[in-house]
Order: sequence, then C-alpha cells, then structure tokens
Amino acid sequence: MQAEQGETDKAHYPKHIAIIMDGNGRWAQKRHLPRIMGHPAGVKAVKRVVKFCAEQEIQVLTLFAFSSENWRRPKEEVSKLMGLFMLTMQKEVKRLNKNNIRLRFIGERTDFAEKIQQKMTESERLTEKNTGLTLVIAANYGGHRDMALAMQSIAQQVKEGKVEPEEIDEAMIGNALSIPDLPDPDLFIRTGGEKRISNFLLWQLAYTEFHFTSKLWPDFDAQTMQDAIDGFLTRERRYGRTSEQVQSMSN
Repeated sequence: MQAEQGETDKAHYPKHIAIIMDGNGRWAQKRHLPRIMGHPAGVKAVKRVVKFCAEQEIQVLTLFAFSSENWRRPKEEVSKLMGLFMLTMQKEVKRLNKNNIRLRFIGERTDFAEKIQQKMTESERLTEKNTGLTLVIAANYGGHRDMALAMQSIAQQVKEGKVEPEEIDEAMIGNALSIPDLPDPDLFIRTGGEKRISNFLLWQLAYTEFHFTSKLWPDFDAQTMQDAIDGFLTRERRYGRTSEQVQSMSN
C-alpha cells in the first residue's frame, strides 16, 4: 500500500520547477573565503538538483543563473562568473546530452562575449532532440525585459496589420514570451532566506506555488528538493475555484 501511495504522489509532482539559486557568496563568507569561491560550490548543487529532477522525471527545471541586474556586481566577480559559466558549459554539456537532457537558454545573449554566445548555441543544438528533462538556464534574464520584448513583437504585428488590437489576449502574450512551448512553473523555490521573486518569470509565475528556504544554495541537495516537493503536495491549487469544486473535480 505504501508503494501505491508513493506512485500516487509522484503522479502529482510538479511538472516544472523554477529556482532562484541564492546564497553562494554568503556561503563562502561564512567559511571566511572570498565570495567568488561560493560559485563553484553552487555548480555542485546544480548537478545534484539536475540529477534529482531527471531521476524523478520532472519535465522542466528552470534555474536563474544570472539576472540582467547582476551586471551591477563588482567587475572581478562578474568576470569570474563568466569564466565559470563558460567552463561549466564546456565540461557538462556532453554529460547532459548523454543523460537525454535538453538544454535551453533564455535571456539577452548579446551582452555576453561571442565565445559564450557560440557555446550556448552549440549546446542547445547538441541536446535539442533529447526527450528527458528540459533544463532551462536563465542567463542575463529579466522578467520586465521579457514582457517588454513580447509587447514590442505584438505591437509590430499590429503595425503591419497582421493583428487587430482587440485580438490581443493572454494566450498571444504568453506565446510571445520566453519558452512559450513549456508549461508554466508549478513550484518556485528560492534559497538563501530572501522572500521575493527578483524579476524572474513574472508572467509565468502567476499561479505558481512558492517555497522559500533559508538554506544557502551550495547546501541545497536532493533532500531539500524533496522537502519542497512534499510541501507542494500538501497544497490545494484552486485557480479561483472553491475547495469543494476542486475536490469534486479530482474525484
């Protein structure tokens, strides 16, 4: 009976999990290390979480790796972050491909060095036909910018006479945003103790369940992820309906 219950729970696991990986710098400082030393430790946490999601058959994992606001950080830290980003792609993409994981990037690529842009494109092409977990990396991404670009795209269609203003609806806006072909996140996780979404997937998080933890990202592991999912499974997602309506629909 226990096994059947576990299978039932797994059927209700979130299809898409989005994570803000916060706390690398503080993790290092707590150990009297330079802030930048927290980022390689954060990469190890990424590997653990990707492995967990692939094993649990989660469809999509989106990680906020670098926001459009992160360019404001000290130049030395940004430079080392870019180097780590490039090194991680070089080392890990073949492994992702071997494990049937599809890699995608969202955000403004043109601000990155040419070699990073090229590696991102190569990585997507190598893994595009994989059918397991889709790993989305938000790099130089901002939710406001995402929506602004969507509005510009739709406005251009109106200008060209392809769309009438009254035809603009939620579906059209959603399709003009990043990753329109993927389900919106069911579960959002932020580590590091902060309780805000920091301009991340603003449109897509409309009906997402939130989970905040004080655990710093380098300490995040499979058990922490399982705890977040277990909490998700206790929640009733009503989407504007009453509890009674939801229960009658599930029976």
